[in-house]
Amino acid sequence: MEIADRRVASFHYTLTDDAGQVIDSSSGRDPLSYLHGAGNIVAGLEKALAGKQAGDKLKVDVAPEEGYGVRHDGLVQQVPREAFQGIDNVQPGMQFQAQTGNGPLLVTVTEVGEGTITVDGNHPLAGKTLHFDVEITEVRDATEDEQQHGHTHGAGGEHA
Repeated sequence: MEIADRRVASFHYTLTDDAGQVIDSSSGRDPLSYLHGAGNIVAGLEKALAGKQAGDKLKVDVAPEEGYGVRHDGLVQQVPREAFQGIDNVQPGMQFQAQTGNGPLLVTVTEVGEGTITVDGNHPLAGKTLHFDVEITEVRDATEDEQQHGHTHGAGGEHA
């Protein structure tokens, strides 16, 4: 059975950056399962998996435009220290949810100064080419519930 819309595909993966550093991996965990065609994984990887079958192994390079997007300098801002009331020890790498005119935005602290804190609203992988090493473990038809909900429900179709 081939990976296609309204089918659930499961796969093991290792994600690396341009330098070969591992960013994420399913090693030692269950394979990642997703509903194909529902936009649940990055677009470039989903396109590359279409038509593949259980047992297939492939390497996929995903450009930023089909991954987590390009970096936008406008999403890097300096905010007053007072914006972090109640948080005593703000450190680089901490993440916070900021309220914006376009809704909530996850920001990462990149620099802590005397009176200001620099935050970055870009996804941590924005602007990076993603290198996936994939092994497909299973392809099955999605249940009616999964199709209606737009995501997988784990083994046996239960909510995960």
